[in-house]
Amino acid sequence: MMMMMIGEEQILAAKIIVSVLLGGLLVFGLHLCDLLILKPKRLRSKLQKQGIRGPSPSFLLGNIPDMKKIYLKVQAAAAETNPKHDNPSLNHISHAWPSTIFPHLEQWRHEYGPVLMFSIGSIQILWAGDIEMVKDIGLCTSLNLGKPSYITKERGALVGQGIASSSGPLWAHQRKIIAPEFYMDKVKGMMSLMVDCTTSMLRAWEIRIENEGGIADIKIDKDLRTLSGDVISRACFRSNYLEGEEIFLKFRTLQKIMSKKTLGIPKFRFFPSKTDRQICKLEKEINSMIVRVVKQRTETTHEKDLLQMILEGARNTGDLSDISPDKFIVDNCKTIYVGGYGTVAVTASWSLMLLAAYPEWQARARAEVLEMCKGGLPDADTIRNMKTLAMVIQETLRLYPPVPAVTREAVQDIKFKDILIPEGIDIWIPTAMLQQHPDLWGPDAHEFNPERFSHGIRGACKIPQAFIPGFGARVCVGQHLAMTELKIAYRTRTWSSSPYEESVTFDV
Repeated sequence: MMMMMIGEEQILAAKIIVSVLLGGLLVFGLHLCDLLILKPKRLRSKLQKQGIRGPSPSFLLGNIPDMKKIYLKVQAAAAETNPKHDNPSLNHISHAWPSTIFPHLEQWRHEYGPVLMFSIGSIQILWAGDIEMVKDIGLCTSLNLGKPSYITKERGALVGQGIASSSGPLWAHQRKIIAPEFYMDKVKGMMSLMVDCTTSMLRAWEIRIENEGGIADIKIDKDLRTLSGDVISRACFRSNYLEGEEIFLKFRTLQKIMSKKTLGIPKFRFFPSKTDRQICKLEKEINSMIVRVVKQRTETTHEKDLLQMILEGARNTGDLSDISPDKFIVDNCKTIYVGGYGTVAVTASWSLMLLAAYPEWQARARAEVLEMCKGGLPDADTIRNMKTLAMVIQETLRLYPPVPAVTREAVQDIKFKDILIPEGIDIWIPTAMLQQHPDLWGPDAHEFNPERFSHGIRGACKIPQAFIPGFGARVCVGQHLAMTELKIAYRTRTWSSSPYEESVTFDV
């Protein structure tokens, strides 16, 4: 009798366990179904009812297969129309790359209009190509408009929840701390170290040219990244590039690995891939190195620089977020490193390529440097008055913006141009396409013509909001630092003090 009771209790316990497991699987299945099927369908339906159209998505992948199909078709057609020759003509350079790199957006724009929707995996996107809507979004200061959540979910190892990826009160708190450290009066105080960093790079080039017999082939993209890293380290953290070199190199490796992953494709975190494991390992290494650098810094000085402000901000987050003080510090240091290290170097590389391709503008830029600097080093007033270099920078940013699209997310339901954008929809503003739209910039929109900015942005474009080097309330806090650094870095192609000036090939 006792054995029968024990057996019945075991059977009952087993039934309960099975019921719990089945219930859990059912809840998980319903959640997965809502995440992958029902929620995307609801979001698309809300937009469709307002007249927003777009290509039909496939299960799990969204419109990724359509994008690949259109891209391959356009590439095949281009190969037939313009076969490669052994000696291609370089007399004319077209910069109309957006329609070549993103032919699916060009096709969908003609088919569905300037405002359309599409999907990348489970991510639902509203493509805002209407300039009036862009103006509305740019004027929005509501915290209901934030950064896409996929950035922290799928790119968290790179940027965490720093100022560039967070939303709501946490972002507002971070901006209040960090933005003042990049105001123009602070940037003026960084001028001498930027000049020192650039001068050191030029001297290294001159030594290399001399050692190689007066002729050298210099791949400048790496050197420009080194320069940007040195400037951001010394300007914001009072260290130098050599101390942070290992961190920068690991960031670079992490960027390359993460670029192989496709956004929006659902995956099970319980079964991490080899790439996921590499990312996790690098993230831990970068985090520990940043913590070590911060600790060393705080043990030696309490100077009121950017790092000190971040440390104080980490102690005063209050109820803004469940983010720990250490993570707050690490994530914001990551943001400064990545932002200062990559975007400035990329823009500098493109600008030097353009100056090399258009020698008449290179001559004008050189003449301005010689006239303004008078054989000496530039100061804040000199940099501010370099009009030709400013025009070259603006035209470079117009043709080759650091990011092809500005991304936002509706944290709560929000309305732009009579369109109610539901919570959870990502908004993409096509920077690259708007900045080369002939209706906005004229028939030479695809040409390199810095002269268009001779009377400022308003004189260059019919609608100034179509120029988006920075956008809205979340405009880059480091824009003044970046612009100043770029003007100084341009001396890498316009300096004339070296006897080897005409013996250098710059390979970007």
